[in-house]
This record gives sequence, structure tokens and C-alpha cells, in this order.
Amino acid sequence: MNLFPAIKNAIEAALGTSVEKVSPISGGDINIARLIETPKGNFFVKINDSPQSAKMLKTEASGLRLLAQSGVIGIPEVIAQGTTSGTAWLVLEYIAPGAPSKVFWEDFGRSLATLHKQTSDHFGLDHDNFIGSLPQSNTPKPDTITFLIEERLRPQLKLAIQSGQLNNQDLQNFESLFNKLPQLIPDELPALLHGDLWSGNFLCSNTGKPILIDPAISFAHREMDLAMSRLFGGFSGRFYDAYAETFPTEPGLEDRLGIYQLYYLLVHVNLFGRGYVGQVRTVLSRYL
Repeated sequence: MNLFPAIKNAIEAALGTSVEKVSPISGGDINIARLIETPKGNFFVKINDSPQSAKMLKTEASGLRLLAQSGVIGIPEVIAQGTTSGTAWLVLEYIAPGAPSKVFWEDFGRSLATLHKQTSDHFGLDHDNFIGSLPQSNTPKPDTITFLIEERLRPQLKLAIQSGQLNNQDLQNFESLFNKLPQLIPDELPALLHGDLWSGNFLCSNTGKPILIDPAISFAHREMDLAMSRLFGGFSGRFYDAYAETFPTEPGLEDRLGIYQLYYLLVHVNLFGRGYVGQVRTVLSRYL
């Protein structure tokens, strides 16, 4: 597909130049992704015509801008966004891929740790956003336990119960976990999180540097990012060593990872179905 003519015209107007070529490019399975070539250079474009697409791409752009403001890790620049004939689009800086430098993982670990030192006076955010295609509530809360329960675990649990993926026994088990969380989770200041930190949401630039993409940001417990990074295989050990040297976690992190991973597993239940229910129950049983 070339860009829909009306969207192409809108993007050309926003960029102030002509679109000379449009090519398919990998960019996840939620949005249509295209590489566009112009006299001003190449750009990455996301297109989505779902009912919530305008809000999804708007909050993605907001998240990228906030991460970029930290100045501590590579983030694609937001170039333009809009909605044309009911279809939302987002134009980003194109990051040409390359091979990791010899210190890629160390740079990545230190950069994430430094990002996590960005803090706020509350847990949450001034707007809701999305994780994947699911709404993610960020209503500000005064402490990490309340935020984790009310803005992360409980909303996803409710969806999974309503869809029949989980049952009342699961609900009771989660309630038991909620009662234990004050004894399990260390108190920390809220940290600026990427929010969906798995291997599909970072790139290596042609200069060998780490680049974060597709955020689901909030100010929350920084161990959530570390937990998500470990959920599906994990990153290089050099990443975690560099992180720990820059911003050490409280003792017992390994024992806490599963608590945070329950949020991401519930998200996968609600996005992809029963294939993840067993993992939810297995992880939950460790804390009961």
C-alpha cells in the first residue's frame, strides 16, 4: 500500500516537502508502518484507523517527548501527527538500524538507570495512555502499592474476569496478594518508566546506540521496567550489571520480579487469550 492519498497529502503539508517513495517496514502488529522518503530525508510513519487510534498515537507521541526531555537515552523525534478522514498517523524520525557497539548493553543499562532517576511528586501521570492497544489508567496515587494495585493490576484483572479468562478463585488469590504487597514491595520514589520494556521495544542505531520506542510511560516503581525486561528471555547480563552499578535496587529484587510481571502477563491474557493464564496462576501461586 502506498499511503492513502489523503494521508499522503496531509503528511506532505505537515513536513513541507513531497513524499517520493513509500515502503513497508516492520513496526509491530498494532499499526501499519511505513518508511517514507522525501527530499528532506527519510521518516517513519505509523497509521491506524481503529476507533481509539487518534488517542493511541497522541499519547505515544506524548510519551516519546517526555522520555526525550530526560536527555539520557536515544528516542525518535516526533515530527508530526494528525488524523485524516478518520485515520490517525504519526511521523517519527527514522532511526537507521546498525550493529551494537562493544558497550551497547552497558550504555543501555546505565541510560535506563539514569532515566529512572527522573521523578515526580506522585505515582501516575497527568493523562491516561495505552499498553499495546489496551487502555492504561494513570490516575495519580500517593504511593507505589496503591498505584500498582488500583492502576495496574486491578484494571487488567477486571478485564480478564469479565471476559471469562480468569475466575472468582483467581480474583480471591489476587486479593490475597494485594494484602501482602506492603510487606513485599520496597518503598521508593516514583521513577519515569518506559512502561513496556521488552526486546521488541528498543532498537540499535547505526551508531551502535540503544534507542527506545513504543513507550507506555508513567511514573511508577522502577522495578516494573526491570521485571518486564526479564519476562520473555531477558537482556544481556551486562545490561543488568551496568544498571545495578548506576542505580542499585533494594535487596531481594529477584523475589519481587514476578509481582510486577503479573501486570504484563494480565495484559497478554487480555490481548491474546488463555495461552497466558497458566503463567499468571503459576506466578501468583509463588506469593500465596
